Amino acid sequence: MIRTLLLALALAFAGAAHARPADTLLLNGPIYTGEARVEALAISGGKVAYAGDRAGADALRGPRTQVIDLRGAAAFPGFTDAHAHLRGIGEREITFNLEGTPSLAALVDSVKARVDAGPANGAVIVGRGWIETHWPEKRFPTRADLDAVSPDTAVILERADGHALIANSRALAMAGITAATPAPSGGDILKDAAGQPTGMLIDNAMALMGPVIARAALPTLDAALDAALRVYPARGWVGVHNMSVGWDEATALRARANAGRIPLRLYNAVTPEAGAMLLRRGAQRSRDSRVVTRAIKYYADGALGSRGAALFASYDDAPGATGLILIKRDEALPVFETALRRGIQIATHAIGDRGNAVVLDIYAEAFAAVPEAQRRIAAPRWRIEHAQVIRPADIPRFAPMGVIASMQPSHAIGDLHFAPARVGLERLVGAYAWKSLIGTGAIVVAGSDAPVEQGDPLIEFYAAVARRDLAGFSGAGWRPEEAVDRATALRLFTAGPAYAAFEETTRGSLKPGMAADVSVFSVDLMIAPVADIPKGRALLTLIDGATAWRAASW
Repeated sequence: MIRTLLLALALAFAGAAHARPADTLLLNGPIYTGEARVEALAISGGKVAYAGDRAGADALRGPRTQVIDLRGAAAFPGFTDAHAHLRGIGEREITFNLEGTPSLAALVDSVKARVDAGPANGAVIVGRGWIETHWPEKRFPTRADLDAVSPDTAVILERADGHALIANSRALAMAGITAATPAPSGGDILKDAAGQPTGMLIDNAMALMGPVIARAALPTLDAALDAALRVYPARGWVGVHNMSVGWDEATALRARANAGRIPLRLYNAVTPEAGAMLLRRGAQRSRDSRVVTRAIKYYADGALGSRGAALFASYDDAPGATGLILIKRDEALPVFETALRRGIQIATHAIGDRGNAVVLDIYAEAFAAVPEAQRRIAAPRWRIEHAQVIRPADIPRFAPMGVIASMQPSHAIGDLHFAPARVGLERLVGAYAWKSLIGTGAIVVAGSDAPVEQGDPLIEFYAAVARRDLAGFSGAGWRPEEAVDRATALRLFTAGPAYAAFEETTRGSLKPGMAADVSVFSVDLMIAPVADIPKGRALLTLIDGATAWRAASW
């Protein structure tokens, strides 16, 4: 009898809990759960309580229930940028920003204006964001270009991809770089026909400019994080997989979360230097789990635009150049084996076909050396960041190894203007091959690589489904069949990043019981004309059912 009474009480409690009024209702707009389109969403205690028709939601309305009238706007599971650099995003907002510079002449004009205004950051001008691939001049800048407008003040301007910089003669002299300076391993110092440095430093050679950059009054870590944390929720992102994070940044972000000052979910992949600390201490998590640090980010090669991506054959437009391998197998392999034993994820940047093959080979060695029984996590979900140009023979290797391809759709719509010249049409068969990878059963997740790219979820979604630039252009041989359908694109930014961060049981969709992370956009991504997608804007960002950001005019 006692057992019967307890069962009756349990059933009564369950019924009462179900009938408890919701904290928040979303109504009057299309709502996509990740599995279906519904009329209404109810949120209670930071989780989805109901997703279905309007009548079911109305039954959960109480006197204190907040009703969000979508007014036709579209709601989706919260979008997560699966590859971005939070500190760099903030620095871009508050420093000498060269993003969108249309020509070399415009770059020089911008430098002149900055010099004439007086270098705001001391005796050294530091900027970032230029990219020459669409310039009419069709070449890298040189120190001579900068010397013409800044002969006395050091100028150091980082390329948008973060894999090259241009320095003027004053900066080169301050760094002690001459014609006799050897290029470091994994880097290059470009020279002119007379053997003199042009001012272009590629990949690891950029470190030679470190002491000069240190003399500039760059934004503090706190200022950069403040700026980034203002910008990203306002674009509709609920989370970021934050790449190449120093231990100072990881510590600062966790402290902010513990103080209730993080309006995003952050999954940190730290630098190899910080990785030693992570391996000793294990995965780090803020009290509210808003900030998690459990991955180490490596670099296997450079970037395609600066010809640092490692290729098996020469660049088509630079015979003899095959890029740079930055990872050292003998140094990385012991770390990777330790990571497997301690449950730490590895994420490795690889862009060229040789770079991707090298990473797959090293991962395979690590997996063979540490069988599943010896691992903290049997399926470790290691990642290749970018996976940009892959030999067709290597595409089927991802799925059976459980390697995640973390890709950035906007790279494909930017690179289409120069990649054919770099690698030729034949190697494009395995380039930006989202659909081919998915077709083999591989997990593909999507991000932006901001501040390399703008960091707009609508541009990224558009790029994934259109595979055209923002003007609608797609060049010959650009593999339009690699575009994905809209349902797949949605998973790339929602369920995919949740899986890649080991959080697929708690977020990534709007099913009952999942975290109420919601991105609301002015455009219905699932049915709007493709060209209209990047013209939309974010209107509301909810995390755990609470407003992280809301458009003032909505």
